[in-house]
Amino acid sequence: MTLHTCPPPKDALDRWLKGYPSVVHNYGHLLLEQDCDCDDALITDLVGYFESAHADARAFFHEQMGIDLHPDADAEGAHMTYPTCLPSITRRGLFGEVMAGMLTENFDYIGGHDWKIPVFLFRYHEDAEAYLFALVRDEERKREVYGRRGSDFLALALNEAGEVIRFIAGEAKWRKKLQPSVVAELMYGKKKKNPETDKLEHDGKGIWHQVNRDIPAPHGLRQLQRLLREIDPEGFSAAIATLDRVLVVRGAQPLPRTNLIMISGGDVPSRTARQSLIPWDEIPEEYTAPHDLQVVELILTDGDKVIDGVYDALWSA
Repeated sequence: MTLHTCPPPKDALDRWLKGYPSVVHNYGHLLLEQDCDCDDALITDLVGYFESAHADARAFFHEQMGIDLHPDADAEGAHMTYPTCLPSITRRGLFGEVMAGMLTENFDYIGGHDWKIPVFLFRYHEDAEAYLFALVRDEERKREVYGRRGSDFLALALNEAGEVIRFIAGEAKWRKKLQPSVVAELMYGKKKKNPETDKLEHDGKGIWHQVNRDIPAPHGLRQLQRLLREIDPEGFSAAIATLDRVLVVRGAQPLPRTNLIMISGGDVPSRTARQSLIPWDEIPEEYTAPHDLQVVELILTDGDKVIDGVYDALWSA
């Protein structure tokens, strides 16, 4: 199994996206709008980061599936490789999570912390594992795949000694078209009929609810620590020890935290240039957690082309 080691493609991001950052107290907002069309050069520049992000899960899933990591074209199971053979909707969800990492490692967020992602948590996608295990044995077993549970994204800030001094955790969502109604459903939950008023109302179980009620040290931190122990226990010994103190049941050492919300998807005609989907000039009143908040809006004009281009190109050689 391998760590995530590829730096974000800064030059490509500078060419591809135009950013509009803002900071108000403990609230950071970053609007990113696509500034050039997707072409083969952009896909090539993005592929390395995506391969690095999926490398650990790829090795893990291929071992679980019982096929070689790089099978010959006519080898048993060669038609099934992670993450390329996952359903389209699943790949779009993965795209949002990888982009959350890429943007976090590349752009300045609230607090000015230097965020690092030692390894992405994709191997803990249990339904993807079950799907792949069946599909490699029966090509007719195609179906939709449930998303991974827990935080979509985790990154660490380390001091010179390698100890964890802060972590960032968050939700990363992709939607094909980012109409106001779609964003409202993401943030406030699905609409249901109120039996008292007979009107459709959001159920209150959207991203704001999830972020506000998350426990101080989410389960993803334990998963990340477990991966560091397996892959590089010596190189991350200080970080592992820090997380030991943070993750004990009683007397846990508080760890400063930043919450991240990243909404990504396709632009719509009703949105004007530089128009954000979530207010940027003051912290949203719906946010009640005590931690710093960073919101990122990634608005693309040909997002489907980027996603399919990247995932079809992964490990294509």
